Amino acid sequence: MLASLPGCAVFLILQGFQGDVLHLVAGSGAVARLVLGILLVFSVLALSVMIDRARVYRRARASSLAFLDAMDQARNLADLRDRCERFPGSPLVQLFKAGFRELTSQSVAGDERRFSGGGALATDAQVAKSLERIRRVLDRAAFHESERLEAYLPVLATTGAVTPFVGLFGTVWGIMNSFISIRNEHNATLETVAPGIAEALIATAIGLAAAIPAVMAYNFFVRRIRVLESEIEAFSNDYLNIVRRHFLRE
Repeated sequence: MLASLPGCAVFLILQGFQGDVLHLVAGSGAVARLVLGILLVFSVLALSVMIDRARVYRRARASSLAFLDAMDQARNLADLRDRCERFPGSPLVQLFKAGFRELTSQSVAGDERRFSGGGALATDAQVAKSLERIRRVLDRAAFHESERLEAYLPVLATTGAVTPFVGLFGTVWGIMNSFISIRNEHNATLETVAPGIAEALIATAIGLAAAIPAVMAYNFFVRRIRVLESEIEAFSNDYLNIVRRHFLRE
């Protein structure tokens, strides 16, 4: 129907609709304003989290890819350690640092007799012990990185789950007040009922407007986290293989 109207007419209709909505919000009661205020807070928080997490995940992905390229080109792990600061935000860098610190501490403490090709061969028990210690360090670092990546996502989940019900509460409260007004005025005409019902339905509309983007963003970010966690797991296994091949055994 709107497509058949001239552009200026559609604009005027939309302007009138927006004006009516603002007028209804401005004239709403205390409870309705409280509900709308709560929904506004949730909306602002969700939007802030979406912007922050999108930036974090984008930087983590780009820095991790660049770090893996640098790792392929590095001559040794010590050289790669000196270049880690070039890849901020990468969870793989934090795993590498943690593993490298543990490996260095074992070398300094003399836990193994064969690092960088010198000394006697380590026994199978020594190799297994060293690898297990490094694996535990990598697992702790991976856990901390997963926590960092998942930070603030509960805000999106809470917004998606709560705001529709908050809006529904505002709608139920507004409709209840409309029926009370009808009883007191003994007048059930459309002019009497429509403003109150319209005011009540605004809360549901705003609740859904806050919940839908939050749920979509939450699902999208969870997918991004799964990809990053898969990369973390693969890197941990690769790092242990490098340690086993070049430092502890062969």
